[in-house]
Amino acid sequence: MNPKTITTPLDDATARSLRAGDKVLLSGEIFTARDAAHKRLFELLETGEDLPVDLKGQILYYTGPTPARPGAVIGSAGPTTSYRMDPYTPALIRETGLKGMIGKGNRSPEVVEAMKRHTCVYLAAVGGAGALIAQCVQTCRLVCYEDLGPEAIRLLRVKDFPAVVAIDCHGNNLYETARAPKD
Repeated sequence: MNPKTITTPLDDATARSLRAGDKVLLSGEIFTARDAAHKRLFELLETGEDLPVDLKGQILYYTGPTPARPGAVIGSAGPTTSYRMDPYTPALIRETGLKGMIGKGNRSPEVVEAMKRHTCVYLAAVGGAGALIAQCVQTCRLVCYEDLGPEAIRLLRVKDFPAVVAIDCHGNNLYETARAPKD
């Protein structure tokens, strides 16, 4: 099956059209954010303060890119394990209009429920392929939380970023169906 070409930001119709197991090529802008940035965003939501980024329709990529070598846009930018963001993710989905996340590994039932309720998808990128994924990044700009170093929030412009829909907004979970016994 040929990959689906998806342009960011995502809308509900696009999110609803994706199914667990679909291969996608993302183009457009995506934000990076890892554990420490998620915690800060969550704390701002809890206190009713404005976020430093507008996440409506956006995708968060769970990565902490390495420094770019001379002449490169970004260093290695592979996915990090997603469950570390799970304590903060339902609130981010519910309160900001976040439509997608990219990482590796399964998600908690609370995250999946928030995804179903608010039409959000979770994409998996191939771990260990950070140098290859970095080739899809056209631009990289620091947005906020510079003090977090690699975990700062960055805005990436990507072209043909490869991913697989791991959990769709209907609750179908590739991590579960891929392990299910075949009759």
